[in-house]
Parts: sequence; C-alpha cells; structure tokens
Amino acid sequence: MSLRCPFLFGRLVVPALVLLTGCAKQSLPETFAELPVVPISRPVQRQITDFMDYTGRTAAINSVDIRPRVTGYLVKMHFKEGADVKEGQLLLQIDPRPYQSLVDQAQAQVTLAQARLRLARSNNARVRDLARREPGATSQQELETYLAQEIEADASVKAAQATLSVYKLNLSFCDIHSPISGRVSRYYYTLGNLVNQDQTTLTTVVSLDPIYAYFDVDERTLLRVRRGINEGTITVPVNTEEIPVYMALEGEQGYPHQGTVNFANNQVNPNTGTMTVRAIFPNPKPPNGRQVMAPGMFARIHLPIGQPHDALLVIERAIGSDQGLKFVYVLDGDNKVQYRRVTVGSLQEDGLRVVEGINSDDRVVVGSLPQIRPNMVVEPEEIAMPTMDGGQAPSPVPQRPQPPPPGRMKDEGRRMK
Repeated sequence: MSLRCPFLFGRLVVPALVLLTGCAKQSLPETFAELPVVPISRPVQRQITDFMDYTGRTAAINSVDIRPRVTGYLVKMHFKEGADVKEGQLLLQIDPRPYQSLVDQAQAQVTLAQARLRLARSNNARVRDLARREPGATSQQELETYLAQEIEADASVKAAQATLSVYKLNLSFCDIHSPISGRVSRYYYTLGNLVNQDQTTLTTVVSLDPIYAYFDVDERTLLRVRRGINEGTITVPVNTEEIPVYMALEGEQGYPHQGTVNFANNQVNPNTGTMTVRAIFPNPKPPNGRQVMAPGMFARIHLPIGQPHDALLVIERAIGSDQGLKFVYVLDGDNKVQYRRVTVGSLQEDGLRVVEGINSDDRVVVGSLPQIRPNMVVEPEEIAMPTMDGGQAPSPVPQRPQPPPPGRMKDEGRRMK
C-alpha cells in the first residue's frame, strides 16, 4: 500500500498542474512590442563661408614707457592714475632749479663771448683802416693776428650759444609730457624720489583706439589658402587691409567686433609651425564710458576663408565618432537605420556643423544615438533641425502620424502571432 500511494499521487496531481498552467498561460494579457521612437531631421541647406577660429591677444598700437631725460628729484605729479591723457599733456615734473642755474650760467658765457667778439671786431677794423691810410704802418703779421682774434671770438660766441641751447633743452626735459594719446598707468615713483636719466620708468601710456589683435595661423590653413588663391577657388582683395576678420572677447556671444587684417609675418615659426597675423579693430570710447577692449585681453578670432557657397548642415550631436572617423545615422525607406560615413566641416554659431556625404532629402537621426544600431527598425519622429540655443533651424516639419487606438494595436498583435 505504501508503494502505490506515490504512483497514484503523481497520476492525479501532475495533470492538475498541467491544466492549471495552461489556464494561467491563456489568461495572461497579450503585449505588443513597440518600435523605439527616434527624432530625425532633414539637413539644413545654407550658404556659408568657410572660416577658421583662433585664439589671440589684443595689443596697443602705441605703447610708451615714460622715462626721464634728465636726472633729478620728482616735485610734481600732474596726472591721475589710470586716466586718459592727450598727446603733449604734462605728466610729471623734475626739480628744475639746478638746470635753470646752468642756463643762467650759459647765458652769461654767451654775453661775455659776444662782448669779446665786439672788441675783436673793433680792433681788427681799426688796424685794417690804419693799414689803408698809412701803408707800412702795420706789419702783415699784425693784421693776421687781429683777424684771427676776431674769428676766435666769433667761434667762442657760437660755442657758448650751443652750450646754452643744451642747458635750455635739459631744463625743458624737467617737464615730462605724454608723447601719445591714450591711457596712463599708475605712479611707479612718488614725489621726492630721485630718478635717473633714460633709466627709471616713471609710468606707461598705451593707445586704445584702434587696437591690434595678434593670432597665429597654422601651417595647414596657410597652405590651403595659398593653394586656393593659386587655383582661383579663393579670391582675396589686392589690398590686404580689406580682408575682414571678426573677434569676440571673454564671455561675448558670437563675434561682435569686426576688423581687418593688416599684417602677416614673412616666415613660419619652425618651433610652432604657425605664422603670426595681426588684425586691427576699432575701439571707440562711449560718450560717458570707457573703451571695451584693452591691451593684453584674451580674444577669439573668427577668420573667413574663401567665398560663400552652399552646404548641408546638421546639429553637432547627430555626428558620431568611430575610431576617429565621423558618421551619422540615416533612415531608409523601410525606417531602417543606416550607417553613413561623412566628412565634417566648420561649426556655425548656431551649433550646426557642415557635413559632406549626405543628401538634402536624407532623414538624419538627431537624437538617441546610443540606443540604436545599424539595420534596426525604428519609428521616426520628424522634427525641424535643432540648434545649439534650443531653437530650431527653419525647415518644413511634416506632421507625425497619430498612433492607432489600443484595441487596434491588440488585434494587429494577434494577427502577427
């Protein structure tokens, strides 16, 4: 009896479990596997100009270290630190009294030399008159002696006058004027300090309007531009000052400052492989303010290259990288994801990048790139090409078809089974 109980239990329990399992399986709700929704956009067709971006520094056109031209003690400061000054404006004054004394002394020497000159001229004239009236009354040596005395006295006058001019010049150097218009720095030395001729730096003055910006152009871009000029694909004005260039300072959006290129160096730096280029920008002073740009500021330089041309652009995030090679995902007619190798160009201000290797009617995936792979079937959600600032590039946006009602989706799921 004990051997038959497990057998009967198995014959009764196993069918019951199978029956219950089948009923439970039939009672489970049927599900429909929805396709992943990915945003797509058509490439934006736009006329653009190729450009290169560089970093640079602003610099003053005129910069002067104010140094004394005579040695002495500072007695007056005629400028306010950090103020704007005009050309010829009095800045500092060195004690003029020692130099005034030298001028007075030199003036007295000039007067003395002039008196001696008058005496020598009178003596020479009297001797010559005597020689004419009474021949033989004076010897030839005596005549030559008086003539030499007159010439010597005349030379003494000229030497004294030259010395006087030097002392007057040194006296004028006691007043230190600004040689240019611009903005003055601080006091490097205060009143009472001894300053040495041509050695001590008292302050500096820099010009502000206009202002320079220096940047280094890489050798690859330089060769590209020169080859384009030789082949006729890039046209440059005869006057190099007409080449436009744009600049932005720290924190500025876009490139609000426009200037022109006015200098390019005559050789490439072999250590860096770059050539120094300089641009000039206007830096006007507002009526009740100060110039925005100052020498030494960090600047972003936007240098256009060549002529405007048509190009296709996509948002930067739609471009993937595969071991250094760029690609985008596009959808074919069956909504399958296709891998497309592309060549990228310049990045525009709105976040769109120039792309070569796609067509204007391609449907480019602009989001959810990590969740998709080639040959995957997806449900497209077509939108206008997004931009960096959260807006959208102007392009027609087709209406997305409405999804079928839940009941219809369930019926289609049964038919698929």
